[in-house]
Amino acid sequence: MPSDKAVGSALLIVSIIVIIAYAYLVFLSPWKALVIELTAFIGVAAIFGIIAWIGYALATTPPPKPIEEIEKEIQEELSKLEAEEKKGEEKKQ
Repeated sequence: MPSDKAVGSALLIVSIIVIIAYAYLVFLSPWKALVIELTAFIGVAAIFGIIAWIGYALATTPPPKPIEEIEKEIQEELSKLEAEEKKGEEKKQ
């Protein structure tokens, strides 16, 4: 497994290379307009893709149980445990 320093160094070097390449493509390349259009499209698509994912998650996740129902279940479990403890104490005596 590579060390954290090696991974960090690799990320730093790759990031610097990408920044330099992107700067060249935006400012000095004959494909300047295409690069800017692609960058804008990818940025907008990423943002709305994340929003769509959040919307899908909200639409498909079932609603949580009401608090009253959860409290009722907890009370039932506690009463069962108390009844079991009483039975255990009665058996000991």
